[in-house]
Amino acid sequence: MSDDAALLKGLKVIDAASFIAAPVAATVMADFGADVIKVEAPGGDGFRDIYALPGMPIDTRNYAWEVDNRSKRGICIDLRSDAGRTVLDRLLDDADVLITNFVPRVRQKLGLRYQDLKARYPRLIYASMSAYGEAGPEAEKTGFDSTALWARSGLMDLVRPDPDTAPARSLPGMGDHPSGMSLLAGIMMALWQRERTGQGSQVSTSLVANGIWMNAFYGQAALNRAEIPVRPPRDETPNALSALYRCSDDRWFLLAIVNYEDRAAPGFFKAIGREDLLQDPRFATSTARRQNAAELMAILDQTFASADWPTWQARLTEHGVTFGTVARNADMPEDKQLRHAGAVVDDHLGRPMIGSPVFVGGAAKRPPAPAPGLGEHTREILAQHGYGPEDIDRMLSEGVVAENVLAEDTAAEG
Repeated sequence: MSDDAALLKGLKVIDAASFIAAPVAATVMADFGADVIKVEAPGGDGFRDIYALPGMPIDTRNYAWEVDNRSKRGICIDLRSDAGRTVLDRLLDDADVLITNFVPRVRQKLGLRYQDLKARYPRLIYASMSAYGEAGPEAEKTGFDSTALWARSGLMDLVRPDPDTAPARSLPGMGDHPSGMSLLAGIMMALWQRERTGQGSQVSTSLVANGIWMNAFYGQAALNRAEIPVRPPRDETPNALSALYRCSDDRWFLLAIVNYEDRAAPGFFKAIGREDLLQDPRFATSTARRQNAAELMAILDQTFASADWPTWQARLTEHGVTFGTVARNADMPEDKQLRHAGAVVDDHLGRPMIGSPVFVGGAAKRPPAPAPGLGEHTREILAQHGYGPEDIDRMLSEGVVAENVLAEDTAAEG
């Protein structure tokens, strides 16, 4: 993709946030050509070290940092110092978007609240991510997607194999990435509003709000004071045609015949070679099948255990049956459909990388470029904003800014 074809070419984004949920909004903007400057404290974003913690996938490359901060330039600034805040102000002079996830008390201390910046930067879109919202008794609480989104929303309690098991833990970043898309949506709407009014604005979202939104089906029922059913064990499912099954090769799939069941059922039973079951009064109608779900599940368990997943996948596909492969992460490199869907793309070196899930007709995304090393572009960015070599050397010596020219790619490959 040429620079001229980039949808967001000319937009300047200051990513002064940490970890995942807020920064990934800037990452998607970088995919579409925005100039994103990643601002970190001299010690770096704590997210840089997450991949090396016990229990994480073992790799010599910092896969987490690469995918969530690709195509950005990096600068280290000590925002606690007056001189450091002055540097940030200069970066903001021609910026379109500032993204932050500092808690309110830190924003106030640094002079980084929207009300602190609005008069000087009237066209700035100020985008903030929080754990529990911008107001209220928990506004100052810190949190991650595992705590503020997954646990607080009720999803952790609901999504478990059966009532007697412990609540299900989330995976790293599982709620952060969709929450970042909410922030991106707010930013793009604010940019559109600016086109109409000439004025910037503040947009925000929170992990807890995104968690409640993800749980809207059951959450709205709870707000209506409805009784929320406990998820039953697998063998007590109320619908055998919407359940998990295991094949002879130990691969699982999710059968999902949930609408127009009586119309779809003949094709399903034909696919599995059990058309005779439709003649059985216990399974002839959807009502009867639900009343006898345990018996039907036992039959289907035996049936699916008689052949491997490729066999059943072909048969179910041939007859238009709705199902979902229970994929394993190890399947991802060979999953060709992910390429066609744009879910996996090639980076600047031709290596596979997770793609961002937004597509705009006629607007290609650029191949992911390297994620910045800590302070990799400090000198470049300062020079671009009017600082001379002597000024830069002085600020480096005083600790106002910091640099490390070792890019993430270079460190990984070296």
